[in-house]
Amino acid sequence: MLCTLRRNILVDYRGVACNVLYTLSYSCDDRNSGQSQSVQKSSVNPLAVPLGGDPRTDAERALRLRSMKRFATGALGVCAILFVVARIFEARYPGLGYLRAMAEAGMVGGIADWFAITALFRHPLGLPIPHTAIIPQRKDRIGRSLGSFVQTNFLAGEVIERRLSAVEPGARIALWLSDPQNAARISRHVSAGLVAASRAAGDGAVQSLIERTLADRIRAIQAAPLLGNLLAVVTADRRHQELLDEVLRLAARAASENEELIRRRVSEETPWWVPDLVDEKIHARIVSGIERTLSEVANDPEHSLRQRFDVALGSFIERLRHSPEAITRAEEIKQELLEHPALREFAASLWTDAREALARRLDDADPAEPDIIVQALTGLADAVLADPALLEKINLWITEVVVSVVGQYRHEVGHLIEQTVAQWDADATSNKIELQIGRDLQFVRINGTIVGGLVGLVLYTISRLF
Repeated sequence: MLCTLRRNILVDYRGVACNVLYTLSYSCDDRNSGQSQSVQKSSVNPLAVPLGGDPRTDAERALRLRSMKRFATGALGVCAILFVVARIFEARYPGLGYLRAMAEAGMVGGIADWFAITALFRHPLGLPIPHTAIIPQRKDRIGRSLGSFVQTNFLAGEVIERRLSAVEPGARIALWLSDPQNAARISRHVSAGLVAASRAAGDGAVQSLIERTLADRIRAIQAAPLLGNLLAVVTADRRHQELLDEVLRLAARAASENEELIRRRVSEETPWWVPDLVDEKIHARIVSGIERTLSEVANDPEHSLRQRFDVALGSFIERLRHSPEAITRAEEIKQELLEHPALREFAASLWTDAREALARRLDDADPAEPDIIVQALTGLADAVLADPALLEKINLWITEVVVSVVGQYRHEVGHLIEQTVAQWDADATSNKIELQIGRDLQFVRINGTIVGGLVGLVLYTISRLF
């Protein structure tokens, strides 16, 4: 009875890895049972694709796996030899019964674990025993279970939100960008990408894109109200009077510098019989009148000319803002400007300058000063780091975006895992997994042999005592 109990205990012994993989193969929903049955009928997938990997690494793993298998089998062989020797000489030397019991139990444990581990990857001894070759026959079920496991335990919203809240992605990104070297690296990547894209698209296409973009943005804005708003900003706090003062100074200078022209014009416009003395007096009156008027306007903030200027400018601003006629006329002028070849030339010059600047940026491996992109990135990062409230908002925004995107596509990730595993060749998949974990599983065989032998020794000792 003790011998039977010992064998039952050892046959039931399984390694942790065996249980995990075996359980995983059965963890799908009942609704997939029909599909799993069809998979069991044929482990060959007509659409199977080869698995990737480094052949050199796989060869090294296969060598270590074979070495460990020989070691585990050697331990089993040692137990077999000890069992035979102890069995032969036990009648003469009763103390060898302990060795025989230990070797016998070690063989049972080693064989049981060999069977369990082999059953994961293939049929033991090539015999189609039920519930063996688990991985090849249940590969698709394992893929579905793995996809579902990843969705539930790695891509769940609360898991991602908790992880992102702990790492503070906004602070990490800002801290990384605050380093000028990192910002320069980003700048160079952006520049290289733009240059490569422009070369692929061609200068003509890029120029047309810039021209269309400029034209569309300009068309989307009504020119007259915008101009009216700009003038309103200029006239606030009577700043337009400064402009009028400058105009008055220019007019006074023009009158002073063009006295000879005025004198000549007066002489040309008066009849021939008018004496030169009269022409000179008329010239003096005109010049002095202009200078006196300009001086009065310049020195009198409440001059009537200034008031009429205020009224005229205010009326012009109101017409620009609200007059349909003024708005229509401004749109017509804007359309004429957009159709003018100058816009095309302006777009071409913009792209030419930008392309040359990017090329210089890429050619200069160690610029003396950071470019505008680097300055903008580092300045933005420093501003974010200096504002805890803004940093918190950025962290929340990143978390919300990531959780939203992952929540929307996590089922696609699970489906991708399932489809990818389904396209793998069953035998190749089994061999690949065995290369990855098979060496560790051989320790299960070794431990089974050792633990089995110890259990057998303990049980035999107990039986001898009682």
